[in-house]
Amino acid sequence: MNLTRPDGSPVRVLVVDDEPNIAELLQMALRYEGWDVSTAGTGRAAVDAAREIGPDAIILDMMLPDVDGLEVLRRIRALTPDVPVVFLTARDAVEDRIHGLTAGGDDYVTKPFSLEEVVARLRGLLRRSGALLDRDHHTLTVGDLTLDEDSRDVARGGDPIELTATEFELLRYLMRNPRRVLSKAQILDRVWNYDFGGNANVVELYISYLRKKIDAGREPMIHTKRGAGYVLKPAA
Repeated sequence: MNLTRPDGSPVRVLVVDDEPNIAELLQMALRYEGWDVSTAGTGRAAVDAAREIGPDAIILDMMLPDVDGLEVLRRIRALTPDVPVVFLTARDAVEDRIHGLTAGGDDYVTKPFSLEEVVARLRGLLRRSGALLDRDHHTLTVGDLTLDEDSRDVARGGDPIELTATEFELLRYLMRNPRRVLSKAQILDRVWNYDFGGNANVVELYISYLRKKIDAGREPMIHTKRGAGYVLKPAA
């Protein structure tokens, strides 16, 4: 699923967060999408970057050291009124404020978040904005397995499959990387929250859950590559 600008050039995303490790994780995940990513660690730097690069979308932390996130948004919107924004908010953010942020059609995620969730939210905003070309439909298909990213419907051979939220995110990541071996560390980074402190065995556990739902009674699609990770590919 390749989102591009109308001239075929990569999507431009501006990531604004004063925590370097979070900004770096987001930059890595978005570049993996083939997008052109710039970062800023302060509100003033964000406004300057927006003026310079003209981003197609922005990921904006609401708690910046110099300028309040809403003020940063106001200044950027004066430059580019329609740019879609995904806000990063603290878990204890006031609900009214969050509703105010999303009233204009933007979106938000609360910290800590999973990279897969942020990428999915950003893709949804970019598609709805209509400013970019979506070169593929938003249904992922691998063999006879389908996953609709908008409706969150999953089916194999036409048979509906019910998944929990985490199972869905894991399957989506596998389906967006068909035939590619993904390590536990890669899966943990993309599907679980970035500050997840649990055991990597949670990946094995959820892979086993998926297998019971996706592969039960059918030719297997999810395979273990011992010592390397997991791979999803069409049934033989």
